[in-house]
Amino acid sequence: MTDPTERLPTRRNTELVLILFASLVVVAAEGVVEGTRNGHLSSHLATYGAVPLVVGLVAHLMIRRFAAYADPFLLPAVVLLNGLGLVMIHRLDLGLAQQAREGIGDYAGAAAPSQVIWTAVGLVVFLAIILLVRDHRMLQRYAYTLALAGLFFLVLPSVLPARYSEVNNARIWILVGGISIQPGELAKILLTIFASSYLVSKRDVLSLAGRRFLGVDLPRGRDFGPLLVAWLICIGVLVEGHDLGTSVLFFGLFVVLLYVATERISWVILGVVFFAGGSYVAYRLFSSVQIRVTVWLHAFSYTQTIGYQVSQSLFGLGTGGLFGTGLGAGHPELVPLPSTDFILSSFGEELGLFGLVALLMIYVLFIARGFAAALAVRDSFGKLLATGLSFLIGLQLFVVAAGISRLLPETGLTTPFLSYGGSSLISNYALLALLIRISDSARRPTTSRPPLKPLSEEHAAVV
Repeated sequence: MTDPTERLPTRRNTELVLILFASLVVVAAEGVVEGTRNGHLSSHLATYGAVPLVVGLVAHLMIRRFAAYADPFLLPAVVLLNGLGLVMIHRLDLGLAQQAREGIGDYAGAAAPSQVIWTAVGLVVFLAIILLVRDHRMLQRYAYTLALAGLFFLVLPSVLPARYSEVNNARIWILVGGISIQPGELAKILLTIFASSYLVSKRDVLSLAGRRFLGVDLPRGRDFGPLLVAWLICIGVLVEGHDLGTSVLFFGLFVVLLYVATERISWVILGVVFFAGGSYVAYRLFSSVQIRVTVWLHAFSYTQTIGYQVSQSLFGLGTGGLFGTGLGAGHPELVPLPSTDFILSSFGEELGLFGLVALLMIYVLFIARGFAAALAVRDSFGKLLATGLSFLIGLQLFVVAAGISRLLPETGLTTPFLSYGGSSLISNYALLALLIRISDSARRPTTSRPPLKPLSEEHAAVV
């Protein structure tokens, strides 16, 4: 028990210094891009340099007031990633515009201004969660309601007509008035909350062993339900929406949460078996999966057709070498969708292997601090939720990095905080807010934390 007379350091000043440093790095990167591409600095330097600074300072003030003991490294890491992503999107806008002037390809307009707007919306969502969710444990009360909402968002695009939901043969969007929304991004957060709550309540039952096979204690047959349901949901998403990335992400998340909750390796083994079986069935049934596997195995045999995107990504990474061509000096715009699915390859070409590894280390720091919050928080629900949210970022990053380097088939997932896209950015800012709240609960002295009423004393019913 913490001594009530002892004052723990909040480390908010450390967070502020790191935010200022991250903003300085972004300003320097934008200055290099403009100097290389245009030969002079423009007003964009002030605009895109101010975005991470304003976002960081506003979020910092909210954390200082309402989550004073939160981890000081989470927000600066996001400010740096979001800022560098904005710089690269602006750099790609310049390259694509030049290509259009030379009569190569089409240019739909600058994406960086839209990313600024989505960043502002993400910040608003972050502030709202910090302000409204004063204790992460309150989310456990609404677990089933959030699960229904998550499943609704996950299934909605697949039941809409194709003209309102399909982009690049994937029915994962909602297209309204020129705005595209990917509701599956929010569904991942909601379903992570539900899975954490469910596994906390069923942990003892799921930990019981059934039969022993090849030296491994398998779970009881009656307990396969959660894993089977998760598998069926992922297969359903793949069948209806052709969304391989979300299927992989959600199933991997649930298997890991099962393992963390029960500490039984048998769940991981069963998860691998289910995943292998589902992958084989998907390959046999769906042409989109067959194309991705073919490109993965034989990318350089189809450099002008289905393998063009992946092969150009590999050429770009090879061109970058160890130290890169320099920001603004390469040609990452030659890769289709360079600011979304393949933004990591854009960084790899212009920053080189060393720069790309440095960028990935920022993610490693963010994920490590999320796992640290999971270890330090006192309640089981918070431990599972922080683990799941941190693992989401880690798995998504791994799948994206493996896709652009041809270690795995490309799945169409975006890079968290870096890639262009409103849905992804908003959901990731919501994820950040939840990790901030959990880390604050973990470090806050117990005497200063208000007790949470048990469910039996609440008047509201759980749906």
